[in-house]
Amino acid sequence: MKKSHFILVFLLILSLCNAQDKKQIDSLYKVVRTAKNDSIRFIAYNKIAFHYTFNDVKKAKEILDTAEKAALKANSKFGYAKLINTHGILMDVVGKSDSAEYYFSKALTLSQQSKFTELESFCINNLGMFYWNKGNFNQALVYFFKALKISEKTDTNGEHVAINLNNIGLIYQEMSLFDKALECHIKAYKLREKNKSMKELSGSLNNMGYCYKNLGQLDLAISTYKKGLKVAAESRNDIVYAKILDNLGNAYFIKKQYSESIKAYLEALKVVDKNTESDRSRLIVFSGSSASYNALNQPKVALNYANKALAILKKNPNYRSFSEELFLSAAQSSYQLGDYEKGKKFTDAFISLKDSLFSKNNARAIADLEVKYETEKKEHELASSRAIVAERELEIKRKNSQFIYLAIACLVFILIGYLFYNQQKLKNRQLKKENELRAAMSKIETQNHLQQQRLQISRDLHDNIGAQLTFIISTIDTLKLLDIPKEKLNQKLNAVSEFTVDTIYELRDTIWAMNKNDITFDDLKTRITNFINSAKSSQEHIDFEFSIEGNTNEKPLSSIDGMNIYRIIQESVNNALKYAEAKKIAVAIVKKSNSINIEITDDGKGFDTENAESGNGLNNMQKRAKELKASVKVTSENGKGTRVLLEMPV
Repeated sequence: MKKSHFILVFLLILSLCNAQDKKQIDSLYKVVRTAKNDSIRFIAYNKIAFHYTFNDVKKAKEILDTAEKAALKANSKFGYAKLINTHGILMDVVGKSDSAEYYFSKALTLSQQSKFTELESFCINNLGMFYWNKGNFNQALVYFFKALKISEKTDTNGEHVAINLNNIGLIYQEMSLFDKALECHIKAYKLREKNKSMKELSGSLNNMGYCYKNLGQLDLAISTYKKGLKVAAESRNDIVYAKILDNLGNAYFIKKQYSESIKAYLEALKVVDKNTESDRSRLIVFSGSSASYNALNQPKVALNYANKALAILKKNPNYRSFSEELFLSAAQSSYQLGDYEKGKKFTDAFISLKDSLFSKNNARAIADLEVKYETEKKEHELASSRAIVAERELEIKRKNSQFIYLAIACLVFILIGYLFYNQQKLKNRQLKKENELRAAMSKIETQNHLQQQRLQISRDLHDNIGAQLTFIISTIDTLKLLDIPKEKLNQKLNAVSEFTVDTIYELRDTIWAMNKNDITFDDLKTRITNFINSAKSSQEHIDFEFSIEGNTNEKPLSSIDGMNIYRIIQESVNNALKYAEAKKIAVAIVKKSNSINIEITDDGKGFDTENAESGNGLNNMQKRAKELKASVKVTSENGKGTRVLLEMPV
């Protein structure tokens, strides 16, 4: 028993649009007259026009014409675009499809030009509904997917995403792709459940039940319908409540639980009497009830319901597309009651309506059925069985069509999957080559960086160690030529010896740095500790302290940077030893939020930083700090010690 889904969607939209009563309309007119803000004024205009679109078409047209002119005059781009979109809805309602498409397309262009994203989504959705109503399902899907893409980016709570998913699912139902339709409806259901959108939730459950029914999962369909009835009752959504009862009755009919089917139809009849769409709904319910009573072998009751439905059809000929089951059921009842003339009349009407689905053989089979009913004794039973056979043949043909569609869809998906697989395989191969090239470039860059560091250290060896060794050799050569007392000679030799020891230490430090690709603060800690311990052994009267606070090993240093830090600390401590006459020297490394601070302090005699001349030691420290992209600051006062602060950004 096939039902139209587009009309259900239209009714749902009507139930959700929150049409204003007279009091609310009057208040909106007051907003139009008094509002100083154009946006508020045209939103009120639009609500009034939308209300009259479904109540007074002429009034709605007058309001839209007036409001559109006012919006153009006020240069309200958003208000004008929104009114044009509503104008499209009005044209669709009055059946002017060409005009509806024109206004929807114009509203879409205006919203895109001004980047009104939410309004753009509404316009695209309306175009999808327009093509759906025309039966162009493929084009409708294109627009619904476009609307879904926009709403997924802009819709924070998923309300519009759910609407678009629901529409896509209903289109898939029209195309008999019930598995894909079910997937969309389940996604929409989860979003609506999350947002506690109870009215919309009942609609999703109805759609899910319909898909389960057509996929042959009748028990699951029935349980889903029952859940939908509960939600629809709680949210007072009578339209959906009646629709679910109708579908539930159909599910029970297919399952051959005819008494339950009749109960559902009768309950639906109580509900449809309360709403404006009662004629169409009654026709569907009466048709279903007639079929169920025929199945229970109660042709008189069945024909009574069929006649009620026929009276509605006579009053509303446009409902003919919902009447194929009605004609079949009326024919079966008439044959069972022996009224072969009426049976033939209803059979002809059924064949005429189902021309697109019935083959000539099926038509002949029904014609033969009439003859047999006239000549055989068990006319009533044969009429019933023939009607059931005809319906089964229709069901088989429908399932065959579904199978063909599914087979075609599977082939298309397999082809797409194969193409996607090949493309992904090619992409992975390209990514692999890019990664290999990137790794090779990184390796070369690292080697170049290490080579550059070693060249710099080599220059340091040449400039510092070479100069010191040259000085030692020059001093020894000078001593050979001078005739000086032995005591003074020993002093000179001791000085040369100390200088040589310092040179050896400096050479060891440089070699230590050269042998490392990178240096951590733990490495520096060991080196600085050895240096301080050596200083302690020669300067026992001085108290040395060394500490590290915080995680300083997050990022290793290059060998050059590590050597520069070590040299600055070494230079600062040596200066304190030589000139400060200090009792305490402290080295502290502290990790701050944005920097690593290295502080060398002493409690010595200090000096006047403004008047003091900068020696090689201080100049070297400044040079090394610059290479570190750090700052070094020396603060001191006479009698108050000296503080060297190296601040290195992380």
